[in-house]
Amino acid sequence: MCLAIPALVTELLPDQMAKISLDGVKKTISVALVDDVAPGDYVIVHVGHALARIDAEEAEKTLALLAEAGALATLEPEGRA
Repeated sequence: MCLAIPALVTELLPDQMAKISLDGVKKTISVALVDDVAPGDYVIVHVGHALARIDAEEAEKTLALLAEAGALATLEPEGRA
């Protein structure tokens, strides 16, 4: 079983890389598989790669469900505190 989770893109970097934030954790990932990613977008992340963009409403719902299940520390998606 694999788990891919939504994360907020905070910065684009050279070489098709980006910085993301998830529940306060910041990480650098590849965005080579997704076209037209911009800061402020949510992407689905799996093993360090963005697989697709996801709209903010769907990302927030998913993050809230993960938080409710205890997989995340807070119920507030990034930027909603």
